[in-house]
Amino acid sequence: MSEPLFATTLAGNILQTLEAPLQAEGFAFLQAQAMQTILQANGLLGWEEFAASWNDLGVDRYMADGGRYRRRRYATFSLTAEAIARKPHQPHYQSRDYNTLNGGIERWFKPVLPALGEHPALLAILRVALRVITDLTPAERRPKAWHTEIHQFRIEARPDAAGCPTPEGLHRDGVDWVFVVMVRREIVAQVETSIHDLSHRQVGSFTLTDPMDTAIVNDNRVYHGVTPVQPVDPDRPAYRDVLVVTLRHE
Repeated sequence: MSEPLFATTLAGNILQTLEAPLQAEGFAFLQAQAMQTILQANGLLGWEEFAASWNDLGVDRYMADGGRYRRRRYATFSLTAEAIARKPHQPHYQSRDYNTLNGGIERWFKPVLPALGEHPALLAILRVALRVITDLTPAERRPKAWHTEIHQFRIEARPDAAGCPTPEGLHRDGVDWVFVVMVRREIVAQVETSIHDLSHRQVGSFTLTDPMDTAIVNDNRVYHGVTPVQPVDPDRPAYRDVLVVTLRHE
């Protein structure tokens, strides 16, 4: 993997500003303009092409609530200081300790398309994620490789049926770090992300509004949840597209 390009003073300063609340509070919100600056320093190209790939996702047929409002694709990678390597396609699994609604089974989702798996926008996001978690993980606890899962999510909403980004409610994912990058939101009302400490006390909230708005969560320290997606115009399709990247010790 090419060396992260944090040579620009602006990108480096933004990174330090991002890492401070992550270190202190276990979560951070980065607005699109700042995230774009960091991503451009790491090879970001072709965002519109990247975002358009969300138009080709498969319906999530594992929803225990019976919903058909979630579309997704899935892939796994191994991230090291030397390389970003895609792994063979595999099922997504969470124990019921972390996902009481859909956990406890292997879920086979459509794979992320090959072109998307090698796309400069995705690789830039993965480079930034690796840099952040490397900076914030003590040297003695850093794994040689991070098992990394990426989820393309589209949550659809209709006037008679809201879409639920986190149908399991307030939760942790059973990983070390979670990055949520806004890709697109179309004709939906404000969707709020809330952060709670391990005692379930709310400690923060924010809204991912613009493409590249980003939330980062230390999954060992806080819970997170997202309010339902509600349409604004009943006569137009409403949806919310995000990229979720989770990382844990391999």
